[in-house]
Amino acid sequence: MRILVHDYAGHPFPFDLSRQLAQQGHDVCHMFCASLHTGPTGSFTRRPDDLPNFNLAPIKLSEPLDKFSFVKRWFQENEYGKLAARALSTFRPDVILSGNTPLDAQRRIWDAAGKAGARKVFWAQDLIGLATHRILRKKIPVLGSLIGTVYIRLEKKLLVQSDHVVVISDDFVPTLVDWKVPTESITVIENWAPINELPAHDRINPWSTSHGYDDKFVFMYTGTMGMKHNPELILELARHFANRPDIRIVVASAGLGAQWLEEQVSVRKLENLDIMGFHPFADLPEALASADALVAVLEADADVYSVPSKVLAYLCAGRPILLAVPEANLASRIVSDNEAGLASEPSDIQSFIRNSEIIFNDKEKRSSFGTNARRYAEQHFDIRRISRAFEEIFASALREEGSRADLRATHSITELTG
Repeated sequence: MRILVHDYAGHPFPFDLSRQLAQQGHDVCHMFCASLHTGPTGSFTRRPDDLPNFNLAPIKLSEPLDKFSFVKRWFQENEYGKLAARALSTFRPDVILSGNTPLDAQRRIWDAAGKAGARKVFWAQDLIGLATHRILRKKIPVLGSLIGTVYIRLEKKLLVQSDHVVVISDDFVPTLVDWKVPTESITVIENWAPINELPAHDRINPWSTSHGYDDKFVFMYTGTMGMKHNPELILELARHFANRPDIRIVVASAGLGAQWLEEQVSVRKLENLDIMGFHPFADLPEALASADALVAVLEADADVYSVPSKVLAYLCAGRPILLAVPEANLASRIVSDNEAGLASEPSDIQSFIRNSEIIFNDKEKRSSFGTNARRYAEQHFDIRRISRAFEEIFASALREEGSRADLRATHSITELTG
């Protein structure tokens, strides 16, 4: 099978999938946006152990993508769609799996896939149309609502046009069914983290030592801090422990939220809040191990459709997780049901702070949470099992197309013979 895995955002776990599919004998091309520098990314270069049938196809825009300018971003996402469609036409896959993709770009990719005769598998990591509607109606109430409605309709159309849809949580299914996506065309495959690349390390390690955290208690937040993440929770955490010189709040991030926190550090003279850029992926295992607790936040209106991938990496690290995430969200359910940390609603700052105190004061609980977190990752992040599930979806989509082609041929013969 010739498989094109397209992950616009360049996350580590889709690279994990592509490499495993190549291990299983498929010709795999992994395509991603090489001009997006506002999030943690995977390995953008070939590794010495990569097979000849695994290839990278970075899509580079004429300039870095401006994620925070709606107008410029719209033009750049359309430019990206044109370039990605051209790359798809060159590779000519049997099947394409596409996720994390702006809808204007996805539309162009789906058009190109149709012309190339490729089966289309939509990897729904989020419901982008709904998110766009929610964000824009707040910023520009009337016009924003109209634009958001257009994107909801586009998203519905692209999902219905797909040969199959992979969603990351059962929570997506009712909405997709309501949008007329056939139930038999929907498969739930929860996201994962590349556990083989995220080994657990000792608390004191070269990264912690080089940053001066060996003798500190560290609460660490890593990953994107964008519109659906509330930086005020991190600020309140730092303010709560401001008089404890043995505690550090570390934020390895970029984006509007991280910029706002940097301003607060200066204005409020918070010496316990360290803002740094994203960890290079190669440093991530030791960086996560340097934390005594790992922190993730998600706005209440992000609801069930956004599952923070950082939480999955946290599970691999074997550290307790401090969450401020809606209870209905899959990340909250995973952490709570598996006793891998403590979760609170994002609007309940008091509970968030109280949970941070519990994690700080109870060493036994910290150890138990961390052990449970790593155990969950080891039990659920087996890339061989996950890749086989995708492989079955791709094969099924190709079989269905073959059956349709046979049916069309039969009809044509019947018409010719009268």
